Amino acid sequence: MTQKFPRLFYLLLAALFVLNLIQASFTELIFDEAYYWYYAQNLDWGYFDHPPMVAFLIEISSWFFDGELGVRFMSCLLSVGTYVVLWSAIDHPKKKEYVWHFFLLLFSMTLMNAYGFFTLPDTPLLFFTALFLLLYKKFLENPTYWTTIALGLVMAALMYSKYHAVLVILFVFLSNIKLVFNGKAWLAVVVALLCYVPHFMWLFENDFVSIKYHLFERPNQAYSFEKFTLGYILNLVAIFGLLFYWVYFALIKDKESDKFSKALRFLTYGVILFFFVSSFNRRVQTQWVIIISIPLAMIAFKHLIENAQSRKWMFRMGIASAILMFYARAWLIHQPLLPLVYEAHGNKAWVNNLDSKLGEATVVFENSYRRAPMYEFYAGKPSFSLNNAFYRKNQYSIDGSEERMRGKNIAMISMYRKSGDISYTNAKGTQFFGVFMDDFYSLRKLACISEKNTDNGEWNLKVYNPYPFDVALDSLKYAVAYTDAYKKVRGSLPLKVEPVNPQQTILKSKDTAYYKFQFPKSEKLENAGYFRIGLGYGSLIPGLNGTPIKIEDGTH
Repeated sequence: MTQKFPRLFYLLLAALFVLNLIQASFTELIFDEAYYWYYAQNLDWGYFDHPPMVAFLIEISSWFFDGELGVRFMSCLLSVGTYVVLWSAIDHPKKKEYVWHFFLLLFSMTLMNAYGFFTLPDTPLLFFTALFLLLYKKFLENPTYWTTIALGLVMAALMYSKYHAVLVILFVFLSNIKLVFNGKAWLAVVVALLCYVPHFMWLFENDFVSIKYHLFERPNQAYSFEKFTLGYILNLVAIFGLLFYWVYFALIKDKESDKFSKALRFLTYGVILFFFVSSFNRRVQTQWVIIISIPLAMIAFKHLIENAQSRKWMFRMGIASAILMFYARAWLIHQPLLPLVYEAHGNKAWVNNLDSKLGEATVVFENSYRRAPMYEFYAGKPSFSLNNAFYRKNQYSIDGSEERMRGKNIAMISMYRKSGDISYTNAKGTQFFGVFMDDFYSLRKLACISEKNTDNGEWNLKVYNPYPFDVALDSLKYAVAYTDAYKKVRGSLPLKVEPVNPQQTILKSKDTAYYKFQFPKSEKLENAGYFRIGLGYGSLIPGLNGTPIKIEDGTH
């Protein structure tokens, strides 16, 4: 072990770990972290947006620490673990001479640096990608049963981290297609699938809500070369910072013919090409391509060992990058260092300011799955995101959080209000208003299923009540929300429905009510791409009770 890891490696690793612990402790949460912390308050085998690994890591972190470090401790561990695994996966007789270069190379990769302390699904994705490649390397060298089982377990861990992990497994497999005839490779797949069964069951029990959202319901926009394709290319540059030229130069120059090197290239080029093609359909987020950092770290490190000219420039740029990274880290903690406000700035302040004005009321945020968990984390009090037809579904749409608010006196905070009973201002200077409401009551889980009657052109509507209580049908108001062709909501119109059974006035628990309706006469619907039915109650805007349905010629 001491021969494999030089003393300098241990010293730099310990310094990095301490740095990340300090950073994690003094940097306020970003909104996604607060959302995943909310996941962890009720551990499950799946969540609306992601598999459960990120929630599991937060839960473990909370066993050891409170506050921000109680969210991020495991990320700090996995980050240094990624360095260890990558070092172990690189075979080169001279690598011990370039420990400083290795750390500067990885530390200069912007998102790998950030995920050293932020807790996001990409944090375990990076670690398990590195571990998967290390085990695959060992599998190629000596495919023992222990290695095979470990490979299967890590494949499952990859998929429990983020759905994008399927690209890692796919492109490594395509680099060595003969694995299809390898019995132990199939054993690894079987182990992975068996471990993934609980998540498959969760998806089935929740009507594949995650898959439906990511593949069919996620809003998009019209193609823009600057925002989509050019933006994607710039993201490929941004994830490697000042070292981007030498990292990609190393990839182009890499010609090693062994199966493991081939897997690294297939994985890198495959992911780059996959998301390049995707960029012609939708905007590719920077973190979606973060997995190429792992194979490129190995390729680039070997390249700098063997090429003195590249090594010299990569070392210089690595030092410059490290200085910039240290300054950026300090800015995350102390915002005045730069004239920019990030989402990690000022959250405690606005939460405390809002909380001081609520009195005995419980806060509900309209259409904000980001602010609701941030408030709950720093205030230590329950909150809720009430999603309506002008937003999208999220974890608050499928869990039991609605019941925590039912019957309570609340303050409804909305980004759309221009005045209200109370207000607060965030770190960016945006003011939000709220109004007090008594005896809160919402019915966001009532399900609307629309089907066109081909005989007469009318639409049939089924309203299912999943609640353990009955609902008065005359208390509901119906609306049709319409979107453009890219599923971005453009507005809504009142909808008149005709009950099939006029004598039915109560929708009993677990029962269904049947209606017929025709679309409202409106030019707005003539140019719409999709519609969905929503139900409102009292003064609340109708929710996301139906699924998006494409408006065809003759639909209305």
